Amino acid sequence: MKSFKRVTPLVMALGALAIAGSAYAADTIKIGIPQPMTGPATQYGDQIQAGALTAIEAINEAGGVKGKKLEPLLIDDGCEPKQAVPAANRVINSGAKFAVAHACSGTTVPAVNVYEQEGIVAITPGATSPLVTDTIKPHYFFRTIGRDDQQGPFAAGYIAKHLKPKSIAILHDKQTYGSGVATQVRDNLTKNGGNVTLFEGINVGDSDYSAVITKLKSLNPDLIYFGGYHAELGLLLRQAREQGLNTQFMGPEGVANKDLVAIAGPAVKGLLVTLPSDFTKLPGNEKVLEHFKKYKRSPDGAFTLTAYAAVQILADSINAVGADPAKVADYMHSNTFNTAIGKVEYDAKGDLKEFEFAVFKWDDAGNLEQLKL
Repeated sequence: MKSFKRVTPLVMALGALAIAGSAYAADTIKIGIPQPMTGPATQYGDQIQAGALTAIEAINEAGGVKGKKLEPLLIDDGCEPKQAVPAANRVINSGAKFAVAHACSGTTVPAVNVYEQEGIVAITPGATSPLVTDTIKPHYFFRTIGRDDQQGPFAAGYIAKHLKPKSIAILHDKQTYGSGVATQVRDNLTKNGGNVTLFEGINVGDSDYSAVITKLKSLNPDLIYFGGYHAELGLLLRQAREQGLNTQFMGPEGVANKDLVAIAGPAVKGLLVTLPSDFTKLPGNEKVLEHFKKYKRSPDGAFTLTAYAAVQILADSINAVGADPAKVADYMHSNTFNTAIGKVEYDAKGDLKEFEFAVFKWDDAGNLEQLKL
């Protein structure tokens, strides 16, 4: 979402430990964690780090996996597609055979090929595009988050049942993730008789969306759905309100960034967003929440507990069959897991058979309230 030129103190420290002696390296199981550490998507990377590192620390404190400690390796992919392969190669070059990999779909799609070719078991806690797993139908790559063809129908169903708009305008950012989820919403709405009066892409990075707002004002839809990330939606919201367009906006999990408030200001109030359900409320997660409190991290965020669950699944699988990635991948495909996001079961492509999305409403301070369906 910048090329990786910054090496964090943690990465430097872990690198030094790895160089310090082969005995230490042999006693750890490395887990690469490539995610956005720079750029506008850093909040998503922060969530993945919080979840993955908390799980790793809790597991290590309990004795590790088969007597070995898990060793995290933080790598910046900037949420930029051009950094996908270099970031994945850093995982490979580190000697890691496992990864909690990438927040953004545009970065994940090209990276999957690297993991698959090298036999690295990787789990994305954030990439929702069907292209991630549909393109090559991987054996080594998995998710702990639902796909857009699960999220899109869910959003469309909520719109039709609860909002009941007479007309809907759909915008997207022309990118892999944004256009994909917007297309899913459009197709599911139209299939069920929804009146989609506009489906149009906007340019990422533009600072003035007056032209599309003028078009929206002329159409006067009851609902505007936006597929993309928070930077563009923030400007759309603010400029729409400034130009007197007060229509209800809705978007997917990619817009749910606290920085949206800094861009949109009070215009963020009332925004509806589909996100993973609030798994902090899931019965049985009391111990998980204690770990976050102990290690002084927040469990909140769309990708925090999905990242925690990814580490749990890797650890459980390695405990069961050892650290051979081929055996771990086979085990993951044929078993179910009890995790921080509930029961996890995979299909042949590494996608979740079920995932729970929910609808959240924003107030003007950026606080989210999960709505009852």
